[in-house]
Amino acid sequence: MIFSLFRKDPRRTAIATLYARIANASRHPGLYAALGIPDTLEGRFESLSLHMIIALRALRQLPPPADDVAKDLTDAFFRDMDASLREMGVGDTVVPKRMKKVAAAFYGRAQAYDPALNAGDESALAEALGRNALGGDAPAASLARYALAADKGLKAVTLDVLLESGPAFPVPEAFTEEGSR
Repeated sequence: MIFSLFRKDPRRTAIATLYARIANASRHPGLYAALGIPDTLEGRFESLSLHMIIALRALRQLPPPADDVAKDLTDAFFRDMDASLREMGVGDTVVPKRMKKVAAAFYGRAQAYDPALNAGDESALAEALGRNALGGDAPAASLARYALAADKGLKAVTLDVLLESGPAFPVPEAFTEEGSR
């Protein structure tokens, strides 16, 4: 009986693996060096948020149980954010307030990116990414092309493939001004 406490839950393992693959994709050096996301704590949050939003959009298009996977994946993201805040030394009493800000930032970005991704509107997405991911007024055209390609690519994948192989995000360097010529 006690050993059942130590058994791995296959569903939880699959979600953890999927989340790890998305997080790893969000850390690709080309996103920072070639596409201009600042290599800072905020920049890394922006990159992870963008990749999570794209993965969740793909899951929304798939039949059940993709909706359960999306919920579990979102939970994994917020557990990771909570753990990261605690590792940085944020006190237990402050973590819930910070998590509300993290959630508001994440869902705000999803609301900002969704219409442009739905419409395939590179310029609108570039504006939103410029404001959020790059933290400036200049549009992030290369990053927008990357996000649109990633969104399109993930929507062509089945849930089984997504869970077995993970999401295949494009190579960021292919979307620089030189790479897109």
